[in-house]
Amino acid sequence: MRRAMTIPASKAPAVSAGARYFSLIADKLGRTEEVFRQALASDVPFIEEAGEYIFSGGGKRMRPALLLLAAQMLERDGDEEVTYAAVIELIHSATLIHDDIIDHATLRRSRPTVNKVWGNSKTVLLGDWLYTTAMNMALSHGNLAVVKRLCEATLRMTEGELLALDRLGAIDLTSDEYFSIIERKTARLFAAAASVPALMAPAHQDAAAALSAYGRALGTCFQLVDDLLDFTARETELGKPVLSDLKEGKLTLPLLLALPRIDDRRRSWIAAVLEDGAFARVGPEQIVEVVEAEGTLDETRELAQSYAEEARKQLASFPPSEARDALEFAPDFVLHRRH
Repeated sequence: MRRAMTIPASKAPAVSAGARYFSLIADKLGRTEEVFRQALASDVPFIEEAGEYIFSGGGKRMRPALLLLAAQMLERDGDEEVTYAAVIELIHSATLIHDDIIDHATLRRSRPTVNKVWGNSKTVLLGDWLYTTAMNMALSHGNLAVVKRLCEATLRMTEGELLALDRLGAIDLTSDEYFSIIERKTARLFAAAASVPALMAPAHQDAAAALSAYGRALGTCFQLVDDLLDFTARETELGKPVLSDLKEGKLTLPLLLALPRIDDRRRSWIAAVLEDGAFARVGPEQIVEVVEAEGTLDETRELAQSYAEEARKQLASFPPSEARDALEFAPDFVLHRRH
């Protein structure tokens, strides 16, 4: 039987606390949504139609929220951070589109993926258009340090995807390789989102370094929780099939930790799913049994908590404020999310 990840009673109010903290940036997050939607406008009918589909699909908007909270903590108050928040979401959207094409995914956020609706050929070009639109928007404020940070994050994400593809379906993937991939694919964009406000004029390099480290730790925590949810959440919560990572040939940390400890019979279960790209010879309950028996879900959860604490430590040098409180809370929000 699949076990749901339990949330300690002391953490149960996390959602309401999150709503309180994110209300600090509600106005600017709303303006970010407007800029994001305007950026998706085009006189090319497909882009207009697909852009509306992307916007209506929603999303957590966590990366823009981090950028806006960091800007508020640094007492930035203008249009520039709103532009960059929309840019971050455009980059993230482009990444999701390309990931779904590569993974042959058909469902995201409980809806057909863009590539499922319009096909790979159009959709890959849409992802390219979103990336280029994002960088063009970022240039509008003339801050090359910010544009460079965003370009670096995008380049590292592409490298991470290439590294992941090179090792797709490899049962001998190492933990070091895994962390190198997620650092590039996930953590770098979190780091860019958190640190961009410190690069706005007047720049604060020390703050940029601390916020980049904060974002990187938080992004790693986010990915580890994502890996856990693939085993523990319901499809209605995830908006996509559970245990989809293994079917797509991706070994995540709970299985990577278990593999050196298990016998050949159970190892063959994992190898069979990787080979088939489906649960044809092995049932998903058998894979869940492996990680539960070896305790690697708990180990992954503990590691996610350590990255959450590392993220919070990076904020110690900033003066107390409601925005800092919100950024300190964000790791708890990530740890206890269900989708």
